[in-house]
Amino acid sequence: MIKVILKRKIAPRVLLGHPWIFANEVEQVQGELAGGEVVSVYTHDQKFVGQGYANPRSQILVRLLTREEKVTIDETFFLEKIRSCWEYRKRIGYTENCRLVFGEADGLPQLIIDKFNDYFVLQTLALGIDRWKPALVNALQQVFQPKGIYERNDVPVRELEGLAQQKGFLSDPFETRITIQENGLRFYVDVAQGQKTGYFLDQQDNRRAIASIVKDADVLGAFTYTGTFEIHAAHYGARSVL
Repeated sequence: MIKVILKRKIAPRVLLGHPWIFANEVEQVQGELAGGEVVSVYTHDQKFVGQGYANPRSQILVRLLTREEKVTIDETFFLEKIRSCWEYRKRIGYTENCRLVFGEADGLPQLIIDKFNDYFVLQTLALGIDRWKPALVNALQQVFQPKGIYERNDVPVRELEGLAQQKGFLSDPFETRITIQENGLRFYVDVAQGQKTGYFLDQQDNRRAIASIVKDADVLGAFTYTGTFEIHAAHYGARSVL
């Protein structure tokens, strides 16, 4: 495996948990780095730091996946990661709609997976994770048996990684205008044409949280995309919503 050796002053930051290694923080690369492959990272004095995928075209040379030296990065690794993410979401109360994978926060740098009931929308925003897209689709199929999986990689940040913008089905085609339930309300979500992955799932707790402040209030909604905050306000007893 290719070895990436850090400069002396950089090691403490990375050892304390930062998942990124920038190109100008590397003392030496031992091996031929093409891009997208998994590499091992070491401190200047040869202490193991972690494994991650690398891209010489990016300012972020390595994005760490694990701090374990003996872990094998393969399809099983990603399957277990997806299972772990789902078990955690269920423990904190998400069963229908949720951000299943949130990049570095879940130890899967630059991977976004949103769960809309039985449909999934995926973004692979770095070269390294994009190479594992078939494994990710397979993992979703094994864990969830979904009705559909859609790719929303039509984002400019991919070009910084040398990747093309693209979107489309990663499963059998399905009607991309789907219906979800959130906080007792039903919403249409267009996973193909909506902004980002189609819907701001990360705001669902905030939409529920306004219940305590909008009852009998006059509510003005501004810049809330599809009006979901306004609809929640009306649902929670606002006197008027504009």
